[in-house]
Amino acid sequence: MSDQPMSAESALIHAAEQRELSEPLVPPPMLTSVFVSSGEPDENLAYGRNGNPTWLALERALGAIEDSEAVVFGSGQAASMALMLALGRGRARIVLGRDGYYNARQLADWLRPHGAEPVYVDLQDLRAVERALDGARGVLWAESPTNPLLRVADLAALGRLAAAARAPMIVDNTLATGVLQRPLDLGAAASLCSLTKSASGHSDVMVGAVLTRDPALADELRTWRTLGGGIAGPLEAWLALRGLKTLPLRIERQSATALAIAEHLAGHPRVASVHYPGTCTGTLDVARAQMPRGFGPLLSFELDGGAADADEVVAAAQLIVPATSFGGVGSTWERRARWPGESAPDSLIRLSVGLEPAADLIADIEHSLRTGWPG
Repeated sequence: MSDQPMSAESALIHAAEQRELSEPLVPPPMLTSVFVSSGEPDENLAYGRNGNPTWLALERALGAIEDSEAVVFGSGQAASMALMLALGRGRARIVLGRDGYYNARQLADWLRPHGAEPVYVDLQDLRAVERALDGARGVLWAESPTNPLLRVADLAALGRLAAAARAPMIVDNTLATGVLQRPLDLGAAASLCSLTKSASGHSDVMVGAVLTRDPALADELRTWRTLGGGIAGPLEAWLALRGLKTLPLRIERQSATALAIAEHLAGHPRVASVHYPGTCTGTLDVARAQMPRGFGPLLSFELDGGAADADEVVAAAQLIVPATSFGGVGSTWERRARWPGESAPDSLIRLSVGLEPAADLIADIEHSLRTGWPG
């Protein structure tokens, strides 16, 4: 790689390329669990659980997005567990949003005997966050926008509160990715991303990552990864790296389409409310400041009806696929409250916008609202 300055987009494309004559331009996945080794062992390439060149290539590309070190895991949830265990030890409290990703809340409860006590607050209520952090060594676990209600928290303000309380702030940045939002610039000690979603973008891989500018934290996370075994497979890492190259193009297109759909649904007679960072007037200024390039591919809306009505609408789609997860090139949706433990309203449908033209998706949504739930 040249020493000349380049954008994150260029770095994503070229981070793992080889330039030696006759070498493959795109390195193949390193499909091995064993490395030839004798004498003093190489801590990174002695055994398949310690490291893999394909992980390193992916980590270089990810690090370019936020000028950071990246540590890759087998899933976003494995990355979350390593972070909670690494930062929760010796701390009394982990402060989480009430309406964030429900598996993060469940994980915090499961790890209660091994780390900090989970405390749940509204992250938009800065005074409540300040009170929760006051008087105890804690960790602030933020998520913005949240999943599935797409609520926006002021990350810079939260970062200042965390710094005043000497509490590291973690930001789950899965929905926005580092292309749309840079939590490390806003006071976060680490940025968490499930690469399974938008970052890899093709709904064919499970990988997670933590980005940080704290070398000691990065080293501790690698130790947790090795000892806990939450490693990414080399083929999965290779697929994530391939998908990452087109992330800026994909997520900007998806954000534009999601905004168009949210604006269309906002005036629909059968829609009670729409949740999207680009249309929520109360936090729009904060969203624009934190996410200047777009608001992400995910939106949700509540029907003026019940759970059965929402199920019928989802099932009636001819283009949008009924499925969970988000960020793929194909649009998917689901009634989110069908999952045990999810706190979403019964009639809320979460829509992940893909790369289809906005007009096609709006037509399919209209068809589903008309035929799936004739009213």
